[in-house]
Amino acid sequence: MASAPASPVRVRFCPSPTGNPHVGLVRTALFNWAFARHHQGTLVFRIEDTDAARDSEESYTQLLDAMRWLGFDWDEGPEVGGPHAPYRQSQRMDIYRDVAQKLLDAGHAYRCYCSQEELDTRREAARAAGRPSGYDGHCRDLSDAEVEEYRAQGREPIVRFRMPDEPIIFEDLVRGEITYLPENVPDYGIVRANGAPLYTLVNPVDDALMEITHVLRGEDLLSSTPRQIALYKALTELGIAKETPAFGHLPYVMGEGNKKLSKRDPQSSLNLYRERGFLPEGLLNYLSLLGWSLSADQDIFTMDEMVAAFDVSDVQPNPARFDLKKCEAINADHIRLLDTKEFTERCRPWLKAPVAPWAAEDFDEAKWQAVAPHAQTRLKVLSEITDNVDFLFLPEPVFDEASWAKAMKEGSDALLRTAREKLDTADWTSPESLKEAVLAAGEAHGLKLGKAQAPVRVAVTGRTVGLPLFESLEILGKEKSLARIDAALARLAA
Repeated sequence: MASAPASPVRVRFCPSPTGNPHVGLVRTALFNWAFARHHQGTLVFRIEDTDAARDSEESYTQLLDAMRWLGFDWDEGPEVGGPHAPYRQSQRMDIYRDVAQKLLDAGHAYRCYCSQEELDTRREAARAAGRPSGYDGHCRDLSDAEVEEYRAQGREPIVRFRMPDEPIIFEDLVRGEITYLPENVPDYGIVRANGAPLYTLVNPVDDALMEITHVLRGEDLLSSTPRQIALYKALTELGIAKETPAFGHLPYVMGEGNKKLSKRDPQSSLNLYRERGFLPEGLLNYLSLLGWSLSADQDIFTMDEMVAAFDVSDVQPNPARFDLKKCEAINADHIRLLDTKEFTERCRPWLKAPVAPWAAEDFDEAKWQAVAPHAQTRLKVLSEITDNVDFLFLPEPVFDEASWAKAMKEGSDALLRTAREKLDTADWTSPESLKEAVLAAGEAHGLKLGKAQAPVRVAVTGRTVGLPLFESLEILGKEKSLARIDAALARLAA
């Protein structure tokens, strides 16, 4: 376990409001949130919305809703405020223009007049000669006459940051010491020709002004880190930054085919997990295991336990594969951990229109309260509750034809008649008595309980698998249960 940071921890989560939130984004937010809470630090929630073509208010609203649903609280940011407001980059453009000008005035940046065609030609030539193909510094030291000539041609320059001519070396909190040689990190653009600031400028400037101490982000951003470190040094010289933050680059989350899980992958959408009825605590528990673990023999834990144990130095650098089945299994464990009252309330969205197939007046609260403890032991996700309990609230069971064909084999009609006779005289306040009735019916036809109860289950619930049969019969009641057996016998006769 790493020692506590020397200064108060300030981390940030800074997504762009483009499309639906995805699980890789959530994992980044989780690690930043847990790190801040572990060190009693500050989590800054910042919105990077400078790409007007892709950003949307709908996505911005979804981001805030997702953070609230997941249970993340932030100390500075939208709806909270703070000393470094505003926390949306689209509202900070004057700040970026001012910093860009200061970088130009101090010689840390310069105007580049190269056209795209010229850049492409020189890059191809560099590749052909076996040299690095990044920007070659053509406009680094233009004379006044050259600048005037470019201006006379009507060229609109971009602004480039001047990278130092020595290696950039830093200690990554996850990956250890990393070195970038100057030939591999050329001068880069920070302001477009139309004056719009680029991510390469606004992200470090905001981190500097908001006094971020630790940057925990995805591995895909590692190549931009030497650029940001060099920019931080310049911002420190200008009195804009106090220090360079520590960087930790989190491992890729892998999807199918050993490819990075992208926003376009269906299984990456956070909305999918919400709609299926994953618990926030179950999903977060699983996502925390994508690169970190509480201990070698404990996969199930609360967020409080994670916060108490989390340190970024324990994050593994290797890519982590997203396994939906394991995610479901961990979520199922968290469903079991809920008290029954909490479970019954969390299921409510799936027990009402438009999700539930039964009419609102057919829902029976007493039956729901009675069946909930049995359902809680069976579900992987909350959305499964609808199919598990629909037999209680629909006038007739919905028969799955494959289940019907599997259960209603030759001789099933005789078994069902015997079972009905036995159940008619059983004690319907005792699941054990109902079990004995079906067991006796099976014995009369040379069948064990498993074979004997299958036709009864399908006749009453419509499915071959589901909640415990005899408890289900008791909750449904004698009259409805026997009527459904009669209906199944009639269907078999037809």
